[in-house]
Amino acid sequence: MLHQLTNLSRFKTPQIVQWLHTHCFQLLLCCLLIYLLVQKDVTLSISFQKDHTAQVTSKAVPLSTTVSTATKQEIVSPSYTKAQKKQLTYINRFSKVAKEEMNKYGIPASIKLAQGLLETNAGNSKLATNNNNHFGIKCFSKKCHKGHCSNFSDDSHKDFFRKFDTAWASYRAHSELLQNQRYIHLKGADYKTWAYGLSKAGYATDPAYGDKLVELIEGLELYAYDG
Repeated sequence: MLHQLTNLSRFKTPQIVQWLHTHCFQLLLCCLLIYLLVQKDVTLSISFQKDHTAQVTSKAVPLSTTVSTATKQEIVSPSYTKAQKKQLTYINRFSKVAKEEMNKYGIPASIKLAQGLLETNAGNSKLATNNNNHFGIKCFSKKCHKGHCSNFSDDSHKDFFRKFDTAWASYRAHSELLQNQRYIHLKGADYKTWAYGLSKAGYATDPAYGDKLVELIEGLELYAYDG
């Protein structure tokens, strides 16, 4: 077709008219095809520019500057993992009592919440569900009455853990435990000092206990409850 158009200049006028008459349908198809190709390129170009602008805008403007805290929580919530949702449920349940204990005994609410989360697997451990024991508090009494404690591993007396009537009673026992001489020097300190102080004082055998508490506090912003 293009070759024929190139040679068109060699024809005389009657021949040109006859050629156009013969090939007019093909010419129309070619014009239509060229028009569609041009339009498609323009549309794609416009679409790309819009998408690129939207991406740049999204990256340039932080979420916190465009929505309120409440709205942001509603937007972010669906992205929480199953484990995080359990942690948030635990925090919502015990944040009030943690703050009350902080005001009474000087232990940061963030520390109590982090220890509770860690010791009970966000309230789902057997120790929490069966004993209402949220802090791994052991029983060292040699004259326990029935229902005072229970064993969760073997027959060693060191593996007997206290039973509490309520989770609140466990929180109070934890506050009282941290008043003894092993921990009293931590009173009034910030959450990091408490976390590593508890670990150093031997609250738990896990050498990474302090790091785990700090990770929970900072990851879940539990320090907000210390104010």
